[in-house]
Amino acid sequence: MTSTASAAPSAATRLDLGRWTGPLAVLVALALAYGVIALDAGDEAQTQFTNALTIGAVYALIALGYTMVYGIIELINFAHGDVFMCGSFVSWWLLTYLGFTGAVTDPVVLVGALVLTFVVSMVVMGVVGVVIERLAYRRLRNAPRLAPLITAIGVSFILQNIVFVTISNSIITTPQLIPSTIVRFGPLHINQINLFVIVLALLLMAGLQLFVNRTRLGRAMRSTAIDREAAQLMGVDINTTIALTFFIGSALAGAAGVVQGLYFGVTVFNLGFQDGLKAFTAAVLGGIGNITGAALGGFVIGFIETIAAVYGYGRWSGAAVFVALVLVLVFRPTGILGQQLADRA
Repeated sequence: MTSTASAAPSAATRLDLGRWTGPLAVLVALALAYGVIALDAGDEAQTQFTNALTIGAVYALIALGYTMVYGIIELINFAHGDVFMCGSFVSWWLLTYLGFTGAVTDPVVLVGALVLTFVVSMVVMGVVGVVIERLAYRRLRNAPRLAPLITAIGVSFILQNIVFVTISNSIITTPQLIPSTIVRFGPLHINQINLFVIVLALLLMAGLQLFVNRTRLGRAMRSTAIDREAAQLMGVDINTTIALTFFIGSALAGAAGVVQGLYFGVTVFNLGFQDGLKAFTAAVLGGIGNITGAALGGFVIGFIETIAAVYGYGRWSGAAVFVALVLVLVFRPTGILGQQLADRA
């Protein structure tokens, strides 16, 4: 009597399936979110869906800075939200100084203005992030964790008050350069500004992921995150690596600040507190220290806020975000994708 036993899946098969689990889960979640929005939004479902993606992209860009800094030195940099706010004011000042007041129809002028605005804002805020790390955090690396945490809150208030005193204590209108026109892809339609923000955010996230995983400096960052002392013994310049982390995270916050002005058309001195808190929530929701998780968490929060608004509970959107955070942390304390750990750099 003979019997046949089914062969167990090979390790390569399991690895291949695991590689596709995350993307498939994201696609299923997007489909479900679109269905929930469409139940009440009807014909406006596509518009609301793209709005959710756009808002989530802004949160994701800010959240990347939180998760990078925490992954390297385990510091919750509460001043990061105000770096984002300062980035929105840098873009407002530059566009106003150049004489822009609204939408630009000339493609060459539009592209030139956008490139200049993003480069200046990202470089300026990257330098600000490095200065903050050098003056406020470097001497506190080996201090009890409460000391750098309180310092970060103090830096947040300093940035707020600098903008409050020197620029304005009221809402500032930012020139919205990109024309509000509809781009159609067959039955799909999306506003041009939404498409720009979503594509830009995805490109910046992909670029960051490639930088961290494929470059020598990225390898130094990952080594420092795993074991700072061992990385230093292997020749990694810890000060330079941490400063680079602050530069990149703050530059991404600067890019988010530009997007804030282009999409919403306004900024204010206390903008960084609320949006920064939601972005930090996104980083925790996706998995603090995990770059992909932080991006995913930003989009999740964007969809939660949009769904709440679609169903008439816009005032409760903030509460809904933190209820979702509590539920995720209760059942999965490390976040949706978990904290990213590695055995080697």
